[in-house]
Amino acid sequence: MEFITSENVLLIGSTLLIAGVLIGKSSYRFGLPLLLIFLLVGMGFGTDGLGIQFSDMHTAQFIGMIALCIILFSGGMGTKLSAIRPVVLPGLLLSTVGVLLTALITGLFIWWLSGISWTNIHFAFIPSLLLAATMSSTDSASVFGILGSQKVSLRHHLRPMLELESGSNDPMAYMLTIILIETITLGGQVSAGNIAVELLLQFGVGAIAGFAMGRLTLWIINIYNRIGRSSNSKEDAGQATAMTSILMIGSVFFTFAITTALAGNGYLAVYLCGIIIGNAHLPNQRGIGKFLDGMTWLAQIVVFLMLGLLVNPHEMLDVAAVSLLIGIFMIIIGRPVSVYLSLAPLRRISIKSKTFISWVGLRGAVPIIFATYPVISDIEGADKIFNIVFFVTIISLLIQGTTVIACAKRLGLIDPDATDDDDFGVEISDELPTSLQTLTLTEQQLAKANTLRDMQLPAGSLVMMIRRGARYIVPNGSRKLQLGDTLLIIKEETTSKPT
Repeated sequence: MEFITSENVLLIGSTLLIAGVLIGKSSYRFGLPLLLIFLLVGMGFGTDGLGIQFSDMHTAQFIGMIALCIILFSGGMGTKLSAIRPVVLPGLLLSTVGVLLTALITGLFIWWLSGISWTNIHFAFIPSLLLAATMSSTDSASVFGILGSQKVSLRHHLRPMLELESGSNDPMAYMLTIILIETITLGGQVSAGNIAVELLLQFGVGAIAGFAMGRLTLWIINIYNRIGRSSNSKEDAGQATAMTSILMIGSVFFTFAITTALAGNGYLAVYLCGIIIGNAHLPNQRGIGKFLDGMTWLAQIVVFLMLGLLVNPHEMLDVAAVSLLIGIFMIIIGRPVSVYLSLAPLRRISIKSKTFISWVGLRGAVPIIFATYPVISDIEGADKIFNIVFFVTIISLLIQGTTVIACAKRLGLIDPDATDDDDFGVEISDELPTSLQTLTLTEQQLAKANTLRDMQLPAGSLVMMIRRGARYIVPNGSRKLQLGDTLLIIKEETTSKPT
């Protein structure tokens, strides 16, 4: 009886998704990153767990590529130019110079570690750099997931800086990985000139293609909307939202494919395309955002479950000791040194901010996906590279992923007076010149006013609802406010939205 059938694939896949979501719900109790739960669920169902056999690196790489495109595009869509404008320079320094320094510093440590007699890894210098390069970027899925799920605001524009870094540093790590693989397979015949040309092509073509495809996608969406407005019967709003969202997903994969075909960096192009589209005014923007959020979560869940299935935990035990040393080195030395050196010219960034940036060097799905490239290229020791990267990723998610907010609190980088975008589930039309924001009351604010009547809200602002614990209260002027109350505020926009 054949085991691999369409029905069995659907059965196993649906079981993994349901189990991952249900088990993942408990992650909030223990403070574990949700994506780590999906990784562990995949391992539990894999070869050393329930026995599901999955070892196809080509399929894993292809699925990872699709998932990463969606994740990066969604991250770009959520990156507002107004938020990242003050942090463009440090964000780009971290995503280029920081990645390069992380790979170099960690590579040197791995090379030194390989020369010690008791270790069971014996990498030459270039393979050591290759191992480090696959782990040199922070993972956008992990950073977006952890920062997005926490209802706190960070001072000094740290959140947009970290999201910009994690969304834009994958191309650099990808390029380093590919160049080092070529150097090994070609026997060191790759010249510095060839590397420089390839880097220029990758980043130049990627940037141009990303911008061009973003503008082209907006033009196509505009044509689609014009067709809908000119038709005799009005198109259903839900259908229009769904079709526009699907059009964007098609644009994501087209952007990646055409950029790669032109020798550019597809991941950079996809991220920039998302930024261009996300900063334009689109009809049904809220609905499109929810669709993309769902797609992004599905992509993250699928890729983490798949990578969990791909690894054989008993093989990781062989490299556990050196993996632990490499992981701790990256957390304590490699990442902090690269952050401090790359941001050294920017004296306005405080020591506390640099320390926090150093700590949010989360590894996740991207390093593991990049670690499949040496395996597919049949690089000597590629299996050990993959297992070490997987082990280091788990260490990073366990140590750094569970302490991000605690670290921010310890360093005094959480802004208690900032508003967030929790909208209580209330939706307003995108065409209305208004926005929703929330404000959680602190002791300082209550000392100035403890009723809505006495609060000095900005002109054009109105409190729509009060949330107190699990209760929702309709506001009035004499209502006594309490510490921790969250106010839902509708605010009139005074500036026109971009077209």
